[in-house]
Amino acid sequence: MRVVVAPDSFKGSATAGEAARALARGWQAHRPGDDVRLLPLADGGEGTVDAFAAAMPDAERRTTVVPGPDDRPVDAAWLLRPDRTAVLELAQSSGLPLMASPDPLGAHTYGLGVVARAALDAGATRLVIGLGGSASTDGGTGALRALGLRLHDDQGRELPLGGAALAQLARLDTTDVMPPPPGGVHLLVDVTAPLTGPAGAAATYGPQKGAGPAEVPLLDAALGRFADLAGGAPDQPGAGAAGGTAYGLAALWGATITPGAATIAELVGLADALAGADVVLTGEGRFDETSLTGKVVGSLLDSAASAGVPVAVAAGQVSGPVPRSVAAAVSLVELAGSVDAALNDPTRWLAEAGEALSRRLPRR
Repeated sequence: MRVVVAPDSFKGSATAGEAARALARGWQAHRPGDDVRLLPLADGGEGTVDAFAAAMPDAERRTTVVPGPDDRPVDAAWLLRPDRTAVLELAQSSGLPLMASPDPLGAHTYGLGVVARAALDAGATRLVIGLGGSASTDGGTGALRALGLRLHDDQGRELPLGGAALAQLARLDTTDVMPPPPGGVHLLVDVTAPLTGPAGAAATYGPQKGAGPAEVPLLDAALGRFADLAGGAPDQPGAGAAGGTAYGLAALWGATITPGAATIAELVGLADALAGADVVLTGEGRFDETSLTGKVVGSLLDSAASAGVPVAVAAGQVSGPVPRSVAAAVSLVELAGSVDAALNDPTRWLAEAGEALSRRLPRR
């Protein structure tokens, strides 16, 4: 059989490349004669820089030290291609795993703006920014402030960083904002959420960042206040990506919002790989209903269905009903016996999952 192994990263546990190698090792332990091709993917979140690097070996990898989402310094990796396109990843500078502890009201994206400024200073003429895995719900105002935006309350005082402060926003000053590069700013998003409302950034993803029942409506209202002054299209699908960072960069920096999973899949040649495949193995940290809304696994299921190739899923946890388009699904937590056991040795259990899937799927 011809097998394509194309997982997303298992956030905080294994990169997409590590997951692909472990799944392949487990599959081949049972079916050593199969032709297995590794094709690690990303959707704009964690692993985006690595996915681009694998597809673009001529890109120069750089690192910039920036304030993380809780102000502690972090090393943020990014790429500069020979054509002067820079590839950035919000998760590297402003991701949730970078936090010492959750701070849903005060976490920010300032570090992303510092990386963008560094890329422009290095001569980048086009920016591709993966948005996903963020720690904050600040509408991208942190990143924009690093690029020159000023936010003031009704007394003319500059607001502190973080999403909660936007509730006091009275005036935007864009005078000193750096112009976007001539080739544009292209945002790769992994969700279809609008900025605000019951399906928006705060309501849908705020709880994952530590926001409780009282904090979610506060953040939602703060984002609404920001949108009232910034204009743009807060209802655009994907505007709520990365705590509304997609909206902020689109409204005030002219960025375009595109589906990250589909863009990266096209770049790495997924369509060609599927054309010759008998089965695809994919996976992510948690497989649930949100997996089908612009993320790697959902996008891959659509592509594989069009190509007539069955898909098997390995996930840290499987929550809710498994779609009929999934031929087989395995939970690492169930294999390991507990969440802690799965997290302590993820590549071992990914290999176990690969072997389990190889036994469950019939030969073609």
